Amino acid sequence: MRHDLLTESGRRLGVVSHRNGRRDLVLYDPDDPDSCQHDIPLTDDEAEALADILGASLMLGQLSGLREQAAGLLTEQVVIPASSKYVNKRLGDTKARTRTSASIVAVLRHGEVIVSPDPAFRFEAGDVVVVVGTRKGLDGVTAILADNDSG
Repeated sequence: MRHDLLTESGRRLGVVSHRNGRRDLVLYDPDDPDSCQHDIPLTDDEAEALADILGASLMLGQLSGLREQAAGLLTEQVVIPASSKYVNKRLGDTKARTRTSASIVAVLRHGEVIVSPDPAFRFEAGDVVVVVGTRKGLDGVTAILADNDSG
C-alpha cells in the first residue's frame, strides 16, 4: 500500500507499506513524480520514532497556536528533576490540577510523546511535562514537581 503526500513546496514523498510488514520512506523525483529519487527502508522502531517526532512537533505547534488564541492561557514545559519526590510516583499523587487549575496535557520521554497521561501514569526523572494553564497555575505545577510546594 502506498500513501503519498504533495508538500506545499511541490515535493512528493510517501510511505510504502509491504505485505511482509516492511515500510519504506520514499522521495519522488521532482521532474518525474512516478520515479523514486530516494528510498529509505524503515524498521518498526524507526517508523515509530519518526511518527513520534512528527507527532510531538505537531502537538507542540498546536499548543503554541492555542496559547495565541486564548488570552491568559499559557503552555510550558517543566522538567521533572531527579530530586523530585514525584519520581516513580503517579501523576494523580501530585493533585496538580486540583491544587493549581493547570492541566498536564502530555509528557515527553526519550523522544516519545505520551498524550493526556492518566492519573496512574508514573513519572521518571528527566520527563518533560507539558502543562497548560494560567501563569499562576504553571508556576504552581513547577513548584509541585520540583518539590518546592508548601501544600
